[in-house]
Amino acid sequence: MTGPEILDCRGQRCPLPVIALARRLPEVAVGAVLRVLADDPAAAVDIPAWCRMRGQEYLGAADGGYDVRRVT
Repeated sequence: MTGPEILDCRGQRCPLPVIALARRLPEVAVGAVLRVLADDPAAAVDIPAWCRMRGQEYLGAADGGYDVRRVT
């Protein structure tokens, strides 16, 4: 079993981590998990909100990042 793909956005401020997520997610397979590493406190709100708006599955915070499963 492999772990999630990693998108390193540490050191980037809002809205850059969400923009990077939006650009990268179409590159991963449907059903795959992308872990967004982000140290901007706004990411804790922005990433789940982006998932709700875009119909993707937010899995929660894990290992210094935020896990998103591509649904569509």
